[in-house]
Amino acid sequence: MIAIIDYGMGNLHSVSKAVERLGYEALVTADESVIMSADGAILPGVGAFGDAMHFLRETGLKDVVLRYAATGKPLLGICLGMQLLFSSSEEHGEHEGLGLLPGGVVRLEGDFKIPHMGWNRLTFRQASPLFHGLEEGHAYFVHSFHALPEREGDLLADTDYGGPVTAIVGRDLIFGTQFHPEKSGALGMQLLDNFLRLSRGQR
Repeated sequence: MIAIIDYGMGNLHSVSKAVERLGYEALVTADESVIMSADGAILPGVGAFGDAMHFLRETGLKDVVLRYAATGKPLLGICLGMQLLFSSSEEHGEHEGLGLLPGGVVRLEGDFKIPHMGWNRLTFRQASPLFHGLEEGHAYFVHSFHALPEREGDLLADTDYGGPVTAIVGRDLIFGTQFHPEKSGALGMQLLDNFLRLSRGQR
């Protein structure tokens, strides 16, 4: 079973349906026991970093996510969910993140349209089990802020939008995608399927 962590700010329905289309059971939940017993967990997200972290703290879900990550089972953050994996964000003030990956989230800056919205090509920077059977291609982004990993090895893929923009991060079985894999066609669904296969392998 895959837990889709419900903290009130995720694009939960589309992520859940994508998981089910790939043949896996998905459960949208904020229940600690369900999350902790899941084979894999997905932290989706749409909205502001500070609001998301406030909700996670107030509901106790921050500690649940950290305890889940400590089990070594696969965790995937999507869009805002990926940004929450990092240490901090400067979105509307300074906010502390989950701290699972060192680095900060900063605003996109440059002479180009913000938010970054649309299809951009991925460039793979590190080998990863997420890339099994994948070739570099386009994914669908919607964001105004981006993550800057402190460790080069945590950057798995980036894209070019007025300069390098972090697209996929990962260390061990903690992963994040700035884009929405469930909206990124065959490439996104293959990447999501690779994550789900890692989750199945943890049984």
